[in-house]
Amino acid sequence: MTLRAQIALRFSLIVATILLLLFSIIYVTASTYRRDDFYDRLKQKARTTVRFLVHVKEVDRAMLKIIDRNSLTALFDEKVLVFDHANKLIYSSVDDAEIDHPPALLNRIRQEGELEVQMGQYEMVGIASTQKQQQLVVLASALDAPGLTELRHLRNTLFWGFIGGVGLTILAGIFFAGQSLRPLNEFNQQIKSITARNLRQRLDEGNRRDELEQLAMNFNALLARLDEAFAQQRAFVSHASHELRTPLTALKSEIQLALRQPLDRAEHERVLHTMLLDTDRLIGLANSLLFLARSLEDVIQMPLEPVRIDDAVFEARDELLSSHPNYRVDIHYGQAPDIDDETLVEGNAMLLRRVLLNLFDNACKYSPDHTARVCITTDNQQCHVVVQDAGIGIPVGEQAAVFEPFRRASNVHEYEGFGLGLPICQRIAELHRGKITLESKPNEGSTFRLSLPHL
Repeated sequence: MTLRAQIALRFSLIVATILLLLFSIIYVTASTYRRDDFYDRLKQKARTTVRFLVHVKEVDRAMLKIIDRNSLTALFDEKVLVFDHANKLIYSSVDDAEIDHPPALLNRIRQEGELEVQMGQYEMVGIASTQKQQQLVVLASALDAPGLTELRHLRNTLFWGFIGGVGLTILAGIFFAGQSLRPLNEFNQQIKSITARNLRQRLDEGNRRDELEQLAMNFNALLARLDEAFAQQRAFVSHASHELRTPLTALKSEIQLALRQPLDRAEHERVLHTMLLDTDRLIGLANSLLFLARSLEDVIQMPLEPVRIDDAVFEARDELLSSHPNYRVDIHYGQAPDIDDETLVEGNAMLLRRVLLNLFDNACKYSPDHTARVCITTDNQQCHVVVQDAGIGIPVGEQAAVFEPFRRASNVHEYEGFGLGLPICQRIAELHRGKITLESKPNEGSTFRLSLPHL
């Protein structure tokens, strides 16, 4: 079922329910009013009859029958019966009708005082009355033919009004649903023309006020993010291809050179050594690319556990010094934590060590004395690890770019690297709900601050 049909159907059901409830209330109210009014007229007739019968001596039973039959207020097929305390009929307004007066009914009227009873199409009231020390029971019954006819006409009118109202509602619902969904149909046509090659195309946002136009705004924002992601992906593939091509080209050149002429043992060793360096470069680059791709996975898939950030700092230092004995990492606390849990964060110990290892390695590599100065501090919300070096620094206009894959500062080309370490560090920090900030001045050094929320 189309959305247009669903909206029209639901709208029609809502209106039909409202109409049914409203018409039912009208009918029940009219029926109740007719019934109460008719019973009041019967009670008035019964009281008038018993007063004439008991208190007016000039009116005998025969005269009272004549009055009942010719009264302007006489009801259709009216019958009034009066019984004494022994359930003996002492007056009847009709002569040709069979009188049925079960004693149980009369006794019940005496107990309750008044009683209203429905007997088929006829309605009857019973009243217990004490007149001149006589305990009498009056039964008055009649058929409300005019009232029932009016009620039937009202029921028919409401029924056909309901059918007509629902029919008009369905037609109006289909029309207005089509009008309301017309912008969506236009969006669908525009969306069909958007492909991976023209992600810069956008939907019409109108005046940006109603919900559909806000949907268009959000969709355009999504397209912008996708366009940016595709651009980053293209740049990533381009840079990765370039970085992979360089050592592969060098390997090919060394092999071709070795095959052109016979080489002695020393030359063979030199070629193999060069090829080994290029192979190590390829392996390092492949590992970095693989790690970066894995770090882009959802954080939900990454196992998290409580990790002491200061323990991770010392473990990363020991791992770095084991592979680079000439490096030095000085660690101190900016402010001693009041309790041990202040340096406790939720994260993955291996990934956090990878971040710290990269930051320590960069600080030592770019510092003339190969020394990284590390400060551990905490505040009310976060743990901070500040890594400072006295190296060449990063130009101001290039500091934001160093967190993009394969982007390196212009003054570090003589140093080894692929431009993947800092992007990996930043991504891991984001997965831990943290961040890495940078402060740097050329020829004065750089300061990286890793901030993570503690437990």
